Amino acid sequence: MLSRAAEVPSARSIAIIGAGPGGMAMAIKLKEAGYDRFTLFEKADGVGGTWRHNAYPGCRCDVPSSLYSYSFAIKADWSEKFAPQPEILRYLEEVARDFGILSHARFNTEVVAARWIADAAQWELDFSDGAQQRFDIVVGAVGMFNVPAWPDIAGLRSFAGPVVHSARWDPGLDLAGKRVSVIGAAASAVQIVPAIAPDAAHLDVFQRTPNHVRPRAEYSEADLTELVGNREAMLRDRQLNFDWIDAIASLTEPELIREGDEACAGNLALVADPVLRERMRPDYPFGSKRPLISSDWYPTFNRANVALVTEPITRIEPDAVVTADGVGGAWRHPSDVIVLATGFETGRFFAAVPVTGEGGQTLAEVWQDGARAFKGITVPGFPNLFMMYGPNTNNGSIIFNLEVQADYVVRHLRQMDSRGLRWITPREEAFAAYNAALQADIARVVPWQNATSNYDRAASGLNVTQYPHGMKTYAAMMSLPDFADYRHDAGAAA
Repeated sequence: MLSRAAEVPSARSIAIIGAGPGGMAMAIKLKEAGYDRFTLFEKADGVGGTWRHNAYPGCRCDVPSSLYSYSFAIKADWSEKFAPQPEILRYLEEVARDFGILSHARFNTEVVAARWIADAAQWELDFSDGAQQRFDIVVGAVGMFNVPAWPDIAGLRSFAGPVVHSARWDPGLDLAGKRVSVIGAAASAVQIVPAIAPDAAHLDVFQRTPNHVRPRAEYSEADLTELVGNREAMLRDRQLNFDWIDAIASLTEPELIREGDEACAGNLALVADPVLRERMRPDYPFGSKRPLISSDWYPTFNRANVALVTEPITRIEPDAVVTADGVGGAWRHPSDVIVLATGFETGRFFAAVPVTGEGGQTLAEVWQDGARAFKGITVPGFPNLFMMYGPNTNNGSIIFNLEVQADYVVRHLRQMDSRGLRWITPREEAFAAYNAALQADIARVVPWQNATSNYDRAASGLNVTQYPHGMKTYAAMMSLPDFADYRHDAGAAA
């Protein structure tokens, strides 16, 4: 267990919205620091966040397992180098139990709005059941992968069979002997398609843009013998993976980009049909889109019952997906089931909840040209509001970054306590300077400037998801004193 800090904090009430890895890290760090008046609100029936919602066939992490545990709760018995979803969820559930945060959690409880009440210096939360409650501090821990992206395809609602999104998988869905259409060919598709292909009678995969897909390394039997249950060996593996991921995080070295291209090209060679292979070959540099990891994606297209469709979808009919044929006509692809592997609205962040700050401004209005925050954590005009996995904090292992962010929040609560402050919010000039420098650094990452890169961009073109440096740089920046960059009320804390 973590040791409890000696300092006695204020009795501020704190709401954490979201019980995924970020909300859990925040809750544990608060408990460690002695802040006991916190409540963890979660719309699902348990902890886990994206690892609870994403339970589709083949779901697994694309960060090495040894990096995918908290530093204060190292898991030394991962069964695979890239852990499957059920194993990650079990780990998170065990951590929540072992660190005593379940008693602070309210599951099946959805926050549907938040308003800053200036006179009270509190946030008022609205819940889906009509209840309201006020808190001194709000931590938005809904992250990037909170709102599934549903494609705008004519006729989608008319489809007669099941339509399931990868992020809201139906565990009772039976694909045996069915004609299945998977729309999408990115992160979730490269995991789903190989897992369901053996069951489907026929599987059409609709690809808009080909992706770079690296082969997925696996633990050998010797690796498992050395690592499993051996905390010191797992820590060594963790450090090796940390150093490797940190080195490639910024994608500024041409050699790293070339190595990525070569690894993906070698993996693509597993597609037997040379014509099909070329249709799956990206025509943009490695790193322009989110690089993917799979060793069974490409071989799946060697199966007789799997077809790649690259013509654009024009509409969906009750029993088929219809694509253009390139000469003014149309092709029908008969289907019994549609799987939407279309990802998430990654640029929403905490604006997925209607949040109203000072002067009646909403977070969605402030972010109409793209989400921005001070160090990915706070936004001017939204006092006492902190975010986990906020704008431009995505790079490397998110578990590491979430711990860094939780420590940052606790330090700022400590500052508020020591100074007797009711509220803080970042200064506009600090916010503007930070984001100007951030976007300038992002502009130096050549692959991210490719027009193909839409995973990380708002409609305006602003990069809203990525941090352009490694985890060490991020942690060092977040540890620097910056309280002078905040304006505040000097009244006594409630």
